[in-house]
Amino acid sequence: MHSTLSDVFISHPIHIPLSNSPDFTSLRHLPDSYTWTPKDDLLFSASSSDESLPFIDLSDPHVATRVGHACTTWGAFQITNHGVPSRLLDDIEFLTGSLFQLPVHRKLKAARREDGISGYGVARIASFFNKQMWSEGFTVIGSPLDDFHKLWPRQHLKYCKIIQEYEEHMQKLAAKLMWLALGALGVEEKDIEWAGPISDFQGAQAAIQLNHYPICPEPDRAMGLAAHTDSTLLTILYQNNTAGLQIFRDDVGWITVPPVPGSLVVNVGDLLHILTNGIFPSVLHRARVNHLRSRFSMAYLWGPPSDLMISPLPKLVDPLHSPLYPSLTWKQYLATKATHFNQSLSFIRNYLSSDQIS
Repeated sequence: MHSTLSDVFISHPIHIPLSNSPDFTSLRHLPDSYTWTPKDDLLFSASSSDESLPFIDLSDPHVATRVGHACTTWGAFQITNHGVPSRLLDDIEFLTGSLFQLPVHRKLKAARREDGISGYGVARIASFFNKQMWSEGFTVIGSPLDDFHKLWPRQHLKYCKIIQEYEEHMQKLAAKLMWLALGALGVEEKDIEWAGPISDFQGAQAAIQLNHYPICPEPDRAMGLAAHTDSTLLTILYQNNTAGLQIFRDDVGWITVPPVPGSLVVNVGDLLHILTNGIFPSVLHRARVNHLRSRFSMAYLWGPPSDLMISPLPKLVDPLHSPLYPSLTWKQYLATKATHFNQSLSFIRNYLSSDQIS
């Protein structure tokens, strides 16, 4: 029987008591435990830039070239004409808003266990930082039926249907984006056997992460979600009409990704970085907060089957470009990330075989 991603989190629990979570609406001043300085995150005060992320129309005849270029130079881009109905984006935003507007005691009915992966709670990366983040989240893996029934005893089926439809559209879009990006590097369907007989990546695994960044009394000293890369192949993000997402590039610093109605943000994850032998950078990103409007974001975190060996594609390796990474599974990588966090890619580059990665 295939192991699931849940096994990783059972082995690497996070110890952050949810009972200490504040009711953000009741706070008029930023508590010390939520006040960030460069000591808490070296990139907290890094320079920012007015540069903008590539914006790509998926109906553009040169879309593969544009996606490939954006993945190579930025590791992220925004898309329009992506085929996800605007009604469905409205529905997932409505669901997210409805969930986080519930009273704290109701949300805690579906709290994520310390060794769990689904449910309500703070970001797992919180355990790597001394200060707390001005946000709350809800993770969906598999069916949300049990959790949603705890939150909405009479309306859970309506919300489950939205999640199911959203997942179906996101899975198709992720597969399309994957082929566009890899196609720009000359990778063909026959080069990736696990994509399946019709190359639609039906064996892929995914999670949906719903995030809420409440109005903050002192946003310049707070952090919504600290800087991190994603442990995915691709992440597809929908954000409501409030800015907060920032992407980091060494040569320009932090850039803000303004929400464009109906658009989605796509970013390269650590596994696609490995698969492309480092050609596509896994982009560092974070979320800031503001004092006027709360912000919602909905991330689709897309990866391979958890036991599938991932390694640089043979087509992207030659005598001049030797493999930078060993073969490892998503499950192994997540276990490494749970210990080494943002140093995980450099950590595994130092190993010659996946046997040495626990």
